[in-house]
Amino acid sequence: MQNVGKTDRIIRVILGIVLLSLVVLVPTQWGWLGLIFLITGLVSWCPIYAGLKMKTN
Repeated sequence: MQNVGKTDRIIRVILGIVLLSLVVLVPTQWGWLGLIFLITGLVSWCPIYAGLKMKTN
């Protein structure tokens, strides 16, 4: 079941890629958060939205 809309997906994927690139460009552990954004954007499902019974689609 999807709970992430199209615009939200695009933002998550872009943000995920940007944050993951920080891991390569600037040695920081915060960039790994991008993996969460990327995965939730690609599968169109966010566990936080599910817990809050929220949808953006």
